[in-house]
Amino acid sequence: MTDKYQNLVDLQQKSCASFANREYFGTKGPNGYEWITYRQFGEFVDQFRSGLASLGVGPGDCVGVIANNRVEWAVGAYATYGLRGFYVPMYENQLLKDWSYIISDSGVKVLVVATDEIYEQVKDLPQEIENLQHIINLAGPESDPKSYKSLLKIGKEKPVEALQPKLDEPMGLIYTSGTTGKPKGVKLSHGNILSNVHMIDELLDIQPSDRSLAFLPWAHVFGQTCELHCLMSRGASSGFAENVTTIIENLAEVQPTLLFSVPRIFNKIYDAVHKKMADEGGIGKLLFDKGLERASLKRRQGSLGFIDSLILSVADMLVFSKIRQRFGGRLRYAFSGGSALNKDVGEFIDNLDITVYEGYGLSETSPVISANSMKGHKIGSVGLVAPRVKVVLDKSVVGEDSADGEIVVYGPNVMMGYHNLPEETAKVMTEDGGFRTGDLGRFDSEDFLFITGRIKEQYKLENGKYVVPSPMEEKLQLSPYINQVMIYGDNKLYNVALVVPDQLQLQKFADENGIAAQGEKLLEDSKVRDLIKKELETYGATFKGYERPKNFALVAEEWTPDNGLLTPTMKLKRRIVVKKFEDLLLGLYG
Repeated sequence: MTDKYQNLVDLQQKSCASFANREYFGTKGPNGYEWITYRQFGEFVDQFRSGLASLGVGPGDCVGVIANNRVEWAVGAYATYGLRGFYVPMYENQLLKDWSYIISDSGVKVLVVATDEIYEQVKDLPQEIENLQHIINLAGPESDPKSYKSLLKIGKEKPVEALQPKLDEPMGLIYTSGTTGKPKGVKLSHGNILSNVHMIDELLDIQPSDRSLAFLPWAHVFGQTCELHCLMSRGASSGFAENVTTIIENLAEVQPTLLFSVPRIFNKIYDAVHKKMADEGGIGKLLFDKGLERASLKRRQGSLGFIDSLILSVADMLVFSKIRQRFGGRLRYAFSGGSALNKDVGEFIDNLDITVYEGYGLSETSPVISANSMKGHKIGSVGLVAPRVKVVLDKSVVGEDSADGEIVVYGPNVMMGYHNLPEETAKVMTEDGGFRTGDLGRFDSEDFLFITGRIKEQYKLENGKYVVPSPMEEKLQLSPYINQVMIYGDNKLYNVALVVPDQLQLQKFADENGIAAQGEKLLEDSKVRDLIKKELETYGATFKGYERPKNFALVAEEWTPDNGLLTPTMKLKRRIVVKKFEDLLLGLYG
């Protein structure tokens, strides 16, 4: 296949010309979603590029952004590329110390911030960080010469032509989530990102008529590459979710045909639908269960007999269609990445007649390594290795007799390296140019790739048995009563678990069972402990004997990015959780 684009500037300019009158971005306003066209977006990019140039931004300079997904985020990215600069995104919910570290480490010259509140936190940083010269407030008035509106005006009056970066020039840094230490800046080139754009072009049927609901942060490489850059290349559109709490409402308003998400969101959908159907009971619950059974049977067999087809048809009309309507009623494909999707959840979404394409990748691979697609689809796997990518399994980390091995990746998607960290880069790169992912995987007989764990998370019990906790945690979190769970047992005789219960479901259980306690006091009730014990046994029934937690503790505080127990991309900061609850965990071995 001939690559369509020379760099990301070329991609943006060609798309804005080809799809000029099509809607591109939608933002929720007082009267519903308001949309801008590709032509308007291109004009904003031209103006802001010129505005950045007026501040001295040029080749090799770094522009940072602290903002959630929004029009200005994308404008800033493409404007920066057009000056042969590179873009460094940060999350609004990170701490000031995290922003300061990234701004200093990456050499941010101009910082773009989303709100007055963030501006107040960072306004003094130019006095502390030598490389930081300007801060642009997206919320500032046009009278402020350093506001976004003011720079658009300057750019309109003094236009600057776009430069065309080479494929091997950096387009940005994606900072890793820091689950095992300080974040590392993954340096990605225009060629790295475009390799993914061209891969996805071969794998997925995305049309200009398609639309996504953008809630997966573009500061994460999955959202940025697959949703921002890839959808632009197809002339598709995106409506911005207001926030994570309004996703269901926004789905109904935007009516997306595509959904890019991480397993945690799909798990919540699975959990919410099952809870709702259980609460309703009656004929609806019966049809729901029978319909899921028939849909699963159809997927395995390929067809159904008359009676089974009739049951599925009725269930689809009366139950499944209403569930799909909650997604906006037009959803064709759902794309899951970031971590492994539980097979039960994937089959459930698929049974609702929404095709789930799970893929696999990391920031260091721009991100796609493998994907399910129209060319091959197997629920529970992360698909076939992507075009022009090679995967080798290094079995030396687990033993040559194992079917598993560390996934080592070769291809045009592999990063340039970690910014300012040559020793860290050398640790993950093989002599022949392969990238060591740190993930364990295996291939089946049809060349589908399965992720079986994370080497850094893998630990050994006293009996010598290896444990990979994250897949088990995902399974246990399918319980309607378990919000979050962490399995622990490094160098211990057996595994134990920390459990954050679902407070709403727990309170409902308490009301139905005559338990007077509320809130944290509920966690001390013997009936509640018996309930959670039973849930751990039920949802952990397929675990090997040594894997099952023999004891557990209940924790009231939910783990979030705000309290530092999850990364901004919702990954568990295992070491931090262990440190915070160390006494509680050790007490479980008494």
